[in-house]
Amino acid sequence: MRDYLIKRGVSALVTLALAIILTFFLFRIMPGDPTRTVVGDFRVTPEVRQMLIHQFGLDQPIWVQFVLYIQNLLTGNLGVSFQYRGTPVTSIIFGRRLFNTFILMGSSIGVALVIGIIVGTVAAWKRESKFDILTVIFSLVTYSMPVFWLGMLIILVFGYYLNSIPIAGTITVGMTYSNVFEYAADYLHHMTGPFVTLTLSFIGFYFLIMRDSILDVFTEDYMLTAKAKGLSDRKILFRHAMRNATLPMVSLMAVEVTYLFGGATMTETVFSWYGIGRLIYEAVVMADFPVLQGIFVIMSVLVISANFCADIAYAFLDPRIRY
Repeated sequence: MRDYLIKRGVSALVTLALAIILTFFLFRIMPGDPTRTVVGDFRVTPEVRQMLIHQFGLDQPIWVQFVLYIQNLLTGNLGVSFQYRGTPVTSIIFGRRLFNTFILMGSSIGVALVIGIIVGTVAAWKRESKFDILTVIFSLVTYSMPVFWLGMLIILVFGYYLNSIPIAGTITVGMTYSNVFEYAADYLHHMTGPFVTLTLSFIGFYFLIMRDSILDVFTEDYMLTAKAKGLSDRKILFRHAMRNATLPMVSLMAVEVTYLFGGATMTETVFSWYGIGRLIYEAVVMADFPVLQGIFVIMSVLVISANFCADIAYAFLDPRIRY
C-alpha cells in the first residue's frame, strides 16, 4: 500500500502540473481581446489605455506572464479580475457564487444519487419487467436530453405559462425579508427550476450505472451462496447486491466533485443562477483570464485529490483489491 500511495501521489502531482500549464496557455489562445475588457467601452486616451494594460501585466511577454503566474500561484494568489477592475479572484470565487453553486449542485446530485441507486436496484431485481423497461426508457431520455433545452422547456411551461416558478435569479430583487425563514423560502423557490433540471439530467446516469452494477453482482458466486442459505429476497438485494454494486459509485462521486465546485454552466446561465457556472460563462465572454485560470486550477486540484482518495477508499471497501 505504501508503494502504491507513493506512485499515485507522484502521478497526481504530475497531472496537476500539466493541468496548471495547460490552463495558463489554453485561455490565451482563445479568441477575444482582454484589453477591451480592462478598459471597457469607454473612450480613453492611448496613455490611459496603456497604463491599464501595464497595470494588469498584459504588455509582458508570454513567458514572463507564465513565471509570474506560477510565483503567484505558489503563494495562493490567483491574480485579479479584468472585468471586475482589479478585484482579487479568490474573493470572487470563494464568496456568494460558490455558496449558491454548492447548494444547487449538492442538493441535485444528492437527490439524484439516492433515487438512481434505489430505482436502479429495484429495476435490476425486476429485470425485463414493465417497471424495468419504463425506468430504462425514462433514464435514457433524461440522460440524452440537452440540459439547456430541458431548462428552457421548464422555464417556458412552469415559469411562463403556469407562472409557478421564477424564471431567473436566486432571490426576488428588491424584496425585503422579515426573517431568515422568509429568505430561505424565496431562495428555495427560485432554486426549483435549476434543481429539477439538474436532478432529471443526473438521475438517468446514476440509474444506468447502478442497474448495470447490480446485474453484474447477480452473477457472482456469493449471491448464489446467499440464496442457498435461505436469505430473503430483501436481504439478498439490499445487504449483498446493493452494497457491493455501490463500489463503482465511489469513483463516480470523485468525478462529480467538479460539478460541486464548477456548477453546471449551461443550467446556471439559462436560469441566471448566481453561481460559479455562470461566472465561467461571463469570464469566457469577457476574456477574463485570471478568473478562468483560478476556477480551473481549483477544479483540477479538487478532482485529482478526489480521485486519489477514491483509489485509497477502494482498497478498504473491496477486500479483493490488492495493490
